[in-house]
Amino acid sequence: MATPLPNVQQTSSGAAHPEHAWLQLVQAQVEAALAQLFELPDEQGLDARWTQAQVQARAYALRPAKRLRPALVLAGHGLARGGTSVPPGLWRFAAGLELLHTFLLIHDDVADQAELRRGGPVLHRMLAPGRPGEDLAVVMGDHLFARSLEAMLESGMPGASRVARYYLGVCRHTAAGQYLDLDLARVPLAEVTLFQTLRVAHLKTARYGFCAPLVCGAMLGGADPLLQQGLERVGRSVGLAYQLRDDLIGLFGDTSVAGKASDGDFMQAKRTFPVVAAYVRATPEGREELERLWALPVELKDDAALARARELVEHFGGRAACERAVDRASRAARRSLQALPNPHGMRDLLDALIGRLARRAS
Repeated sequence: MATPLPNVQQTSSGAAHPEHAWLQLVQAQVEAALAQLFELPDEQGLDARWTQAQVQARAYALRPAKRLRPALVLAGHGLARGGTSVPPGLWRFAAGLELLHTFLLIHDDVADQAELRRGGPVLHRMLAPGRPGEDLAVVMGDHLFARSLEAMLESGMPGASRVARYYLGVCRHTAAGQYLDLDLARVPLAEVTLFQTLRVAHLKTARYGFCAPLVCGAMLGGADPLLQQGLERVGRSVGLAYQLRDDLIGLFGDTSVAGKASDGDFMQAKRTFPVVAAYVRATPEGREELERLWALPVELKDDAALARARELVEHFGGRAACERAVDRASRAARRSLQALPNPHGMRDLLDALIGRLARRAS
């Protein structure tokens, strides 16, 4: 039996931060559904060590998080249906999609040699020290990927298999974006273009993290192609703004606020938008120093090197250029959003959410 999303209409009017209250409502429902996905009777007797690993993976997956992707699924569905009624299967589909996101985070953390995620240790550090922990986390990620597909396909939503196939196609492009992100770290800054950084942002983040959840929800709600295309445009722009803000957090952020290392992009020599924007604006001497800093071995990237890297990116306008790009992408998303319907204030909530994401610090 379908149930209304509690107080959506009330949340969208009169509250100081309606998008925050709405996200909290969605988070509670999705996290309850997410916890259920870890209830696997057929695995209980496999081995005590596997059971303990599942406990750790569950704790990792259920850490406090924004749950943006499930929220966007519900928003897309609400816009398509013209109301706030949420079929039970939609919660399960959205939780499956969030579990697939968790799988990607686990593999991403291994590739980036990360230490923190959502304010706690990454899964590969939870499972075992060193390389064995990384190997175990990759396997656990594979398990969660399979479980996420099960959840989406067994949700009972009309057209779930078609929508899951669409989402998996987007995930293939995500893999291409992640590959380019890692591979470009081996290329001199002089050979990386701003266009390439934007392509990585689109493939790695915008399509899978924003376009696809909105479109998936709309497809499950029976949206016509016009609405799907409109949501794709919104997602493309807000996803770009989100990733560019992430690039700033990854170099200038506060670890205690972001919940992950604020030097991670520098340590991994990521060729992000603010870095490349600074490089193309720099003097020959500045370019040489930026090139040298980003080419340093990890063991030599100390606090002094990080401070100098931040200073150079700031001085040559990379940070300001990225801030302007975030603003342009956010405004483009909000313009595209205005062409969409606004049932029960759902469009207004999305508009407030876009503004919130553009200013985020974590």
